[in-house]
Order: sequence, then C-alpha cells, then structure tokens
Amino acid sequence: MHIDLNCDMGEGFGAYALGRDEEIVASVSSINIACGFHAGDPHVMARTVRLARERGVAVGAHPGLPDLIGFGRRDMDCSPEEIADFLTYQVGALQAFCRAEGVALRHVKPHGALYNRAARDERLVRALAGALARIDRNLLLVGLAGRDNRRMADIAAAEGIAMVFEAFPDRAYTPEGTLVSRRLSGAVIHDPQAAAARALRMVVEQTVAAVDGTVVPLAAGTLCVHGDNPEGVALAAAIRQNLEAAGVAVRPMQAA
Repeated sequence: MHIDLNCDMGEGFGAYALGRDEEIVASVSSINIACGFHAGDPHVMARTVRLARERGVAVGAHPGLPDLIGFGRRDMDCSPEEIADFLTYQVGALQAFCRAEGVALRHVKPHGALYNRAARDERLVRALAGALARIDRNLLLVGLAGRDNRRMADIAAAEGIAMVFEAFPDRAYTPEGTLVSRRLSGAVIHDPQAAAARALRMVVEQTVAAVDGTVVPLAAGTLCVHGDNPEGVALAAAIRQNLEAAGVAVRPMQAA
C-alpha cells in the first residue's frame, strides 16, 4: 500500500514569505509550486524548484486564477477557454524553471477557487485536461477525490490526460464530500494526531468522517497538507510517521 503526500509551496511574493517550505519538504513526497497568479513570483518559483531538486521530491505546478490580492480563493467569471490559457501560461513558466534546474514537471494541481470549480464543472475539467494535453500528455491532473472520480477521470482521459485524486487530512468535509468553506469555524484541522488518524483512514478505509458524522467514501492517490497552516510542519511529520508505521509507503503520485 502506498500514497503520495503533497504540499502547496512557493506561496511567498516579493519580500513576503508564507509557509515553512524548507522544513515541511522533509516530510512530503511531492510539492505544488505557485506560478505567480495567486502567489509566487519568478524568484520564489526558481528557489522552490531548487529546493525540490535538493530534497529529491516530485514537482507539480499549482496554477490559480489571476487574483493575487485574494490569494486565488475568490471565484471569477472566466470562461473555460480563458482558464485554459491561464493554465498554459502558468504551467509554461514553471516548466521553464524546471528545465533550467534539470527537474521533471510531474503534475498540475489547480489552486483555490479554480480547484473547487473543477470539482463540479465538467466543461472546466475538459478544458484543463485539453490544455495539459497540448503541453505534455505525461502531466497528471490533480482533482478532489469524491463520488465523481470515475466520471471526471473519463472526461480527462478523453483529452489524453490521467487524473490523480486528492484528499485533505487537515480539512473538514461536508456530507456531500466537498471541503468545508474556510469562512466557517473548524474548516481547518490543527491537531497533528487528529490529522494523522484521518490520513491513515483515508488510505486504508478510503473514507472520511464529515462534520455531521456522515461517512463519505473517497479514493485518493495523494494527500495534501497545507503549508500555510501554522501547524503544517508538525502535521506533515505526524501524518508521514503514522502512515509509515502502518506499513504505508509514501512516494510521489502516479497514474492509477
């Protein structure tokens, strides 16, 4: 049994730092690097790619909507075609930094509002997968694990792209299998041991307990720990330790 453990990184901008990338990278097997639209800048992107190379973790792009001031968490009235161009622009930029450092770009994980919209919008999934297929058919597209995995995977596959589905041990879930809005109390889990127990359940049982106690089925190929969570370093370390103690190998994501 194995699972990928990923973290969003490179989310500083200019003189402003966010997250403890140099510490949390020791516990994960993949990282998703912000590409400048919701966070990050050319220097931060280059530095984060080098960090990944030095630590031997897999690299993915973390493109978002052009909403730097809102950290990409506000939805925008953009067409799927516009978003496909946003994706191409950001992935291409990170791809250049990866090539400069001799690092392979392995996957693409949309950020924030873009990620949440893709979980419910088939047209958007088709546009994202089509854009990636034109860039590199070996790239994996990351999406939210839930009841629609098969349907979303089939849509992406029709465009020539494989999907990997993701679960969040440090986030609360609704009974519908979506993430509780960050605007609500309790949306983010800060207790490392609670997150570690949830992570193991997600891998072994392929379920998560929603906020009302409902058992929600999910099949995930990667787990995410948020680097902007103040307890992110402790959470990632506890999750990895608990997984490996149970015999679950932690290694970079791959197509199902």
